[in-house]
Amino acid sequence: MNHFLKRNLLWIIGAPVGAIAGYLYWKFVGCASGTCMITSRPLNSTMYGAVMGGLLFSLFKKNPGT
Repeated sequence: MNHFLKRNLLWIIGAPVGAIAGYLYWKFVGCASGTCMITSRPLNSTMYGAVMGGLLFSLFKKNPGT
Protein backbone atom coordinates (compact mmCIF):
# COMPACT_ATOMS: atom_id res chain seq x y z
CA MET A 1 0.00 0.00 0.00
CA ASN A 2 2.87 2.37 0.72
CA HIS A 3 4.09 2.02 -2.86
CA PHE A 4 0.64 3.05 -4.14
CA LEU A 5 0.64 6.20 -2.00
CA LYS A 6 4.14 7.15 -3.13
CA ARG A 7 3.30 6.74 -6.81
CA ASN A 8 0.04 8.69 -6.60
CA LEU A 9 0.82 11.29 -3.95
CA LEU A 10 0.52 14.27 -6.29
CA TRP A 11 -2.85 13.06 -7.60
CA ILE A 12 -4.06 12.45 -4.04
CA ILE A 13 -3.09 15.99 -3.04
CA GLY A 14 -4.27 17.62 -6.28
CA ALA A 15 -7.79 16.18 -6.32
CA PRO A 16 -8.94 17.73 -3.01
CA VAL A 17 -7.25 21.02 -3.84
CA GLY A 18 -9.02 21.06 -7.20
CA ALA A 19 -12.34 20.08 -5.61
CA ILE A 20 -12.10 22.98 -3.20
CA ALA A 21 -11.21 25.33 -6.06
CA GLY A 22 -14.13 24.01 -8.12
CA TYR A 23 -16.57 24.52 -5.28
CA LEU A 24 -15.29 28.02 -4.61
CA TYR A 25 -15.62 28.82 -8.31
CA TRP A 26 -19.26 27.69 -8.21
CA LYS A 27 -19.87 29.66 -5.01
CA PHE A 28 -18.38 32.98 -6.11
CA VAL A 29 -18.58 32.94 -9.92
CA GLY A 30 -21.07 30.21 -10.83
CA CYS A 31 -23.73 30.50 -13.48
CA ALA A 32 -26.67 32.82 -12.87
CA SER A 33 -28.92 31.38 -15.57
CA GLY A 34 -28.40 27.72 -14.67
CA THR A 35 -27.66 26.70 -18.25
CA CYS A 36 -23.91 26.18 -17.84
CA MET A 37 -23.04 22.47 -17.77
CA ILE A 38 -20.16 22.60 -15.31
CA THR A 39 -20.95 25.55 -13.06
CA SER A 40 -24.74 25.24 -12.77
CA ARG A 41 -24.55 22.74 -9.86
CA PRO A 42 -21.98 22.55 -7.06
CA LEU A 43 -21.44 18.81 -7.54
CA ASN A 44 -20.52 19.24 -11.21
CA SER A 45 -18.15 22.08 -10.47
CA THR A 46 -16.53 20.24 -7.55
CA MET A 47 -16.01 17.00 -9.49
CA TYR A 48 -14.63 18.86 -12.50
CA GLY A 49 -12.26 20.75 -10.22
CA ALA A 50 -11.11 17.52 -8.56
CA VAL A 51 -10.27 15.90 -11.90
CA MET A 52 -8.51 19.00 -13.20
CA GLY A 53 -6.60 19.44 -9.92
CA GLY A 54 -5.45 15.82 -9.98
CA LEU A 55 -4.34 16.10 -13.59
CA LEU A 56 -2.57 19.39 -13.02
CA PHE A 57 -0.67 18.18 -9.97
CA SER A 58 0.27 14.91 -11.68
CA LEU A 59 2.05 16.89 -14.40
CA PHE A 60 4.81 17.59 -11.89
CA LYS A 61 5.58 13.91 -11.29
CA LYS A 62 9.21 13.09 -11.93
CA ASN A 63 10.02 10.20 -14.23
CA PRO A 64 12.60 7.94 -12.55
CA GLY A 65 13.90 6.64 -15.90
CA THR A 66 15.02 10.03 -17.24
